[in-house]
Amino acid sequence: MLPGRTVSPTGRGGANSGQQRFEPLNSWPDNGNLDKARRLLWPIKQKYGRHISWADLFILAGNVAIESMGGPVFGFGGGRKDVYQSEGDTFWGAEEIWVDEGALTRITEDQPELEGPLAAIQMGLIYVNPEGPGGNPDPLLSARDMKATFQRMAMNSEETVALTAGGHAFGKGHGAKPAENFGVNPAAGPVHMQGLGWLTDQGEIGRGHITTSGIEGAWTNNPTKWGGDYFRLLFKYDYELTTSPAGAKQWTPVNPDPEDMAPDARDPDKRVPTMMTTADMALKMDPEFRAISERFRDDQAALDDAFARAWFKLTHRDLGPKIRYLGNDVPDEDLIWQDPIPAGYAPTDADAAAFKKKVLASGLTVSQLVRTAWASASTYRKSDHRGGANGAHIALEPQRSWAVNEPEKLATVLATLENLRGSISLADAIVLAGAAAVEKAAGDAGFDVNVPVTLGRGDATQEWTDVDSFVWMEPQADGFRNYLKSRQPVKTEELLLDKASLLGLSAPEMTVLVGGLRVLGANHGDKPDGVLTRRPGQLTNDFFVNLLDNDTFWELVDTSSDEEFIGYDHGGRQEKWRATRTDLIFGSNSQLRATAEVYAERGHEEKFVHDFVKAWVKVMNADRFDLTGRRSDDVIEDLA
Repeated sequence: MLPGRTVSPTGRGGANSGQQRFEPLNSWPDNGNLDKARRLLWPIKQKYGRHISWADLFILAGNVAIESMGGPVFGFGGGRKDVYQSEGDTFWGAEEIWVDEGALTRITEDQPELEGPLAAIQMGLIYVNPEGPGGNPDPLLSARDMKATFQRMAMNSEETVALTAGGHAFGKGHGAKPAENFGVNPAAGPVHMQGLGWLTDQGEIGRGHITTSGIEGAWTNNPTKWGGDYFRLLFKYDYELTTSPAGAKQWTPVNPDPEDMAPDARDPDKRVPTMMTTADMALKMDPEFRAISERFRDDQAALDDAFARAWFKLTHRDLGPKIRYLGNDVPDEDLIWQDPIPAGYAPTDADAAAFKKKVLASGLTVSQLVRTAWASASTYRKSDHRGGANGAHIALEPQRSWAVNEPEKLATVLATLENLRGSISLADAIVLAGAAAVEKAAGDAGFDVNVPVTLGRGDATQEWTDVDSFVWMEPQADGFRNYLKSRQPVKTEELLLDKASLLGLSAPEMTVLVGGLRVLGANHGDKPDGVLTRRPGQLTNDFFVNLLDNDTFWELVDTSSDEEFIGYDHGGRQEKWRATRTDLIFGSNSQLRATAEVYAERGHEEKFVHDFVKAWVKVMNADRFDLTGRRSDDVIEDLA
């Protein structure tokens, strides 16, 4: 079972919440017949109940299966939490049909890069098409696709080869009959099938007439035993292009020796030819892949270690930092993709208070301090639990050079904080400085508030920062800062919702944060868009009051590609405000407008300030997995 694929651009996918149980993944063509595998696990889940999640059970069962065949396992960490409905915030692609219904391949000569956050080469695949791009059995083009999709999962070429070879050392492909002979996927099945789909005819199953991918046969002559047979056979024989009984393109060895034939899955006394997919042939034909494959062929220990580590990474990368792992089988070794951060210590209250005073007297503005703290903490993603303020990765590459962070301005703030922080970690200093700025902004607006700061963050090092995978985390848009790097295929307000979802924010939390960050001057490039206040730098509800003002009407700026708007006074053509789609959605969308109205009402000025502080603290602490009793639910409980 393969629930472990996590996509680097968004951190979504993977095993973290047991999503394979729900649509669309439970009916994904590449997950064919895994409905039966999940049912085989049900007695175990039923027996142990709340003591193991489905998400953990999927990965543990995979590890046990590998061990039972003599394969290497690096370790296991539990701690994944199940959800009980499909997560609706994942973009699977714009296609409306599956790969087995004619969905086109996503990498072509005219489209050399995968779109946005996507990693699968065709809709309904997990990785690449085993027959080749769009069914074209070209090993070199298959290698191109493999590198593209595995790179999106933060896997290098060695890890790609190890996972491919290791995964194909076991089991067989199923393509005994054309797929149209079998039933519909689980989601499309009748109610009496109870969530089962595809092949359910016991007679057909008994005769071995099973089809999933359409590829038929085992890769090795020992398909239930780990060893070096995969690479031995790949390089020992020439292969010819053939067609499976289901009509899929695959490769068969030319004149194989009898001892290199595989046992028939139903009759172990019968021997049948092995096979390779076009993706397997890519390991032999692509020069880079071939060099790695030959090394693994000649060094079994190197393959064992590489596969075990790559499998562990594949199945644990969305579990977040190592502090979240549970169980006795967690490896002692720290791995760079786990984003290790040295332990920090909490300064005294007196030291923290003294630092805040020095920061406010340093000449840095409220907007500079708020913008820096937000830039640091808002990298957090609940999808794979990466990012956040802990570690102060914003001071390291690649984050310090991201366009959204305005590197020159950021460097000025960080240099000042470095000079002032003393023994306080830079990560804590950034959050403390942001808290001081919010407190000052609230005070200037007439509200005496304390912004709670839980200290004890550590500072990461450049040496232990996985730059290649952090690159994928660079925001292409951040509606909280009114930032859009380039025109995207989806509306900018939808990108804001996506960012809020990754931060784990509710609609009210997102709303109050946008309104507060606008008046505090957190916009990228100090843009005036959405700064709907005459007293910038003060924590007021002016954004909502002025957005919902009936005396203002808005017009599109013709040259802005439907992104920028000017607000005019109804009494004339006097320009009052400028705004983006991200701003105006809070007056346009009925649900967001209802929330904005609460914060615009007279008498709710103080409520706005306190709700902003709660939501701000939630983001600042989003990655503090070291805190016991840390709340992850909504912090704004009552809008009334």
